[in-house]
Amino acid sequence: MRMDASTILILSIIGFSAGLLGGFVGVGGGIIIVPALIYFLGLSQHMAIGTSVAVMLPPIGIGAALVYYNNGDINTPYAIVIAIAFILGGYLGGLASQSLKESVHVIKLLFGLVMLYSAGKMIFSALKVFLEK
Repeated sequence: MRMDASTILILSIIGFSAGLLGGFVGVGGGIIIVPALIYFLGLSQHMAIGTSVAVMLPPIGIGAALVYYNNGDINTPYAIVIAIAFILGGYLGGLASQSLKESVHVIKLLFGLVMLYSAGKMIFSALKVFLEK
């Protein structure tokens, strides 16, 4: 697949934004990359998810994790257990997603609901702090 300069620029912006937000607040992969690939480059839901997962393999935490590790802010035993469970969950999630390939609207709905729920929880907890002051 050939990429032109504008596609490379868009991909670079998506990657930089996901990395910046990932290192700053711990998000990036699905929340940034998947919607950006769909809306800016027209990828299908499954292609965007697969691409996002592939992107996360090597760099998901190397840069940010190094900074946090050097500052003593990583619980290594917890990280190892989560990583092992993440591998299994990722595999099963991939199987489940592929089984719904004909019903992509279900995946979009679930993805949107998870983002909406997460956003609502964060917004309301932040507002609560601001209103208490």
